[in-house]
Amino acid sequence: MARGPEYPFVITPLERADGGGYLIEFPDLPGCVSDGETPEKAIASGRAAVRAWIAAAKAHRDPVPPPSARATYSGKWQIRMARSLHHRLAERAKAEGVSLNVFATTILAEALGRPARSRQDRKIRRAGESSREGAPTGATRA
Repeated sequence: MARGPEYPFVITPLERADGGGYLIEFPDLPGCVSDGETPEKAIASGRAAVRAWIAAAKAHRDPVPPPSARATYSGKWQIRMARSLHHRLAERAKAEGVSLNVFATTILAEALGRPARSRQDRKIRRAGESSREGAPTGATRA
């Protein structure tokens, strides 16, 4: 069976409250989404969703957009940071028994996989930060 065009997709972990698993979305095809228990299953069901989306568009004589151009990334970049941060990261990587590259990549991947904080969480955090930053004008510090 010939495969159709490869559309770029975004996979997002779903919260347990939403049934768990992974959501796959195809930005080039509005409303084309699917899910699966694992990323691999989400991709497989996503391919079926793309085929169904294209078939429905053709049946209704709607235009089928071509896949957007994929950006190419080498997977390599340089970053400058404070020496103290570099030291802390290197020490944590050493304690974990991995290279600094593996450790930093893991931290970044985990941070990207976390759900965005709610607006209320941000408000609470900001309120707490402002009270720690200093006393209001005219007040004295203990």
